Amino acid sequence: MELVDVLTSRYSVRAYRPDPVEPEKLAGVLEAARLAPTACNRQPFQILVIRTEGRREELARIYHRPWFADAPLVIGICSLPQSGWRRRDGKSYADVDATIAMDHLILAATALGLGTCWVAAFDPAAAREVLHLPADVEPLAFTPLGYAADEPRPRTRKPLGELVRQEGW
Repeated sequence: MELVDVLTSRYSVRAYRPDPVEPEKLAGVLEAARLAPTACNRQPFQILVIRTEGRREELARIYHRPWFADAPLVIGICSLPQSGWRRRDGKSYADVDATIAMDHLILAATALGLGTCWVAAFDPAAAREVLHLPADVEPLAFTPLGYAADEPRPRTRKPLGELVRQEGW
């Protein structure tokens, strides 16, 4: 699939078939995340692969929508703020780097015929507890990973003129 096709066909899947994700496709999306650019190549993130079978109730504590655990897998990405490159003002880029990695994973999933849905509206305290996260690890985003059982809905995007400025603000 050409990159432009991936970018235009990706959508937030909110219904999943129970079909398993082939190990080579899972490896492919994880590799895409590994290859993502990060500041000074520090890769300050960890990827959680969570099998949903038998875990619907505890995954619902993290995110309450029923479709969240319909896919056979949920992928989580956590940043490691202390490991991230720091800008001159001290801001850690760990969250930015983890977000780039998750985006690479999601786009690779689309290219491989898999569905995803970026989830940021989760309960971080529940995620910490359910997934046994250490205090210095920041849960950042989740996505179900599986085969879509729905069709894309129409979506709108702002025109470029509303998003792009030339030479400054």
